[in-house]
Amino acid sequence: MKKLIILAIALITFSCTNTAMEEKKVEKAAEESSPKQETTSPTVAPLSVGIRVGDVAPEIYLPNLNGKSVSLYSLRGKYVLVDFWASWCGPCRYENPNLVKLYSKYKEKGLEIYGVSLDQDKESWENAVKKDGITWIQVSDLSQWNSVVVPLYQLEVIPASFLLNKDGKIIASYLRGPDLENTLKQLLGE
Repeated sequence: MKKLIILAIALITFSCTNTAMEEKKVEKAAEESSPKQETTSPTVAPLSVGIRVGDVAPEIYLPNLNGKSVSLYSLRGKYVLVDFWASWCGPCRYENPNLVKLYSKYKEKGLEIYGVSLDQDKESWENAVKKDGITWIQVSDLSQWNSVVVPLYQLEVIPASFLLNKDGKIIASYLRGPDLENTLKQLLGE
């Protein structure tokens, strides 16, 4: 009985320590991504609590494949699908042909896609972009799950997406396949 009590206490202590360490990592990532510093490094605007439909999407300012940083906020005035993905993510790659089709159909009607890769290897990311025929904006800090965007957008899985209105407010999240197509059809017409 005594051993069980000691084991239970050890498990609780480990769990609490592990949770506290994870919370500190998130806080540190948010502090590091704060736009207080004047720098050309990737930045993301801090988000206080959660991310929900109706919120203004946090700013993302990350480099594209050519190394030029692209601001999410620069796309205001368009409907924007913020798409979090990676070259190593099977479900993401499976969804890419659908996104290619929808982007081709709706880009002239005001749709932009802002792809955020959680890759770590630039060559893998670049090869996936070419192979999948992706022509929309692509950015990444090549930090995989340590990316500054992960805690700010509360990413736990990919693919993940947030559909923004022309003012940058989130109007839907995690839309894929027919759900995304139907939503775009309602917003932008046939």
